[in-house]
Amino acid sequence: MSSTMMLERTGMGMPGVGVPGMGTSPVGTPTGYTPGANFLMVPRGTIKVEKCQGGMKITCTCDDKTSASMVQNLCSMLSGGLCSVYAQANGMTVCCCNLTMGMCKYDVVEGGVCVTCTSGDQKCCEMIQACCDCLCTLMDCGCACCVCVSQTPVCCGTSECGKTGVKSAKPSK
Repeated sequence: MSSTMMLERTGMGMPGVGVPGMGTSPVGTPTGYTPGANFLMVPRGTIKVEKCQGGMKITCTCDDKTSASMVQNLCSMLSGGLCSVYAQANGMTVCCCNLTMGMCKYDVVEGGVCVTCTSGDQKCCEMIQACCDCLCTLMDCGCACCVCVSQTPVCCGTSECGKTGVKSAKPSK
């Protein structure tokens, strides 16, 4: 599968991001350590984030059928768990949006999955859409995204921001 990314699972909260002094030993490696044992392959694709009625949509699509099938299977197995979106720059997490304030629904689409996170509560809807605005701004600045369900990465890679209802942060001349 050529369109995958390798992520380390030893980080706290987000694979690939370790926190010094938190669950890691400053001296040596644990006994029984096998190089590569804490890594997993994650499908790489295009992640589109856009506002919708009552919340936001996250669409993860992959170019090849194997990766698309893997994203769809991971989401169907993990559906019902916490959905999170991580924005990363140079491998470091810049922002994490945990979508705890809404209900997330996973729909199979051509080449991937569409995650719709919505809430009937006005304030929760505003928080979800604020996460959408934040992610769009970070993506416009070059951050990559990783979508996780139950703290398991299901799709990572390049991103595209839906301009529906999103204000541009660029100054006018």
